[in-house]
Amino acid sequence: MGLRSYVQAIATAVVLLPLLAVSASADPASGDEIMAAIGGNTVLGSMEGLGAYSEFYDANGTIVGPDYTGNWSIEGDTMCFHYGEDPADCWQVEINGSDVNWIRDGAVLGTGTIAPGNQLP
Repeated sequence: MGLRSYVQAIATAVVLLPLLAVSASADPASGDEIMAAIGGNTVLGSMEGLGAYSEFYDANGTIVGPDYTGNWSIEGDTMCFHYGEDPADCWQVEINGSDVNWIRDGAVLGTGTIAPGNQLP
């Protein structure tokens, strides 16, 4: 491999390395860990393709958003969301302190930060 090819390979790796970071890296949380970290708290973040969100997850299973409500539950080691007539949508969750990653098919498709209690206005 010539110097030029080597430099191109390194440049390509540097460009692609951040893209690889979108895959899940830590172990997803258990159902009990999800409940303990998120139940009764607000998560503020962003979902790929949907944008910013802020939701309070009441320990009774109610979701309160800025101008909507829904329900959430733990099924196995996933957190499931149900809004209106839409079917439940379940996600694996990585929790690292107050940071949350929402995972589907091994890819992180959303992130958030857990804030204590109901932080919605």
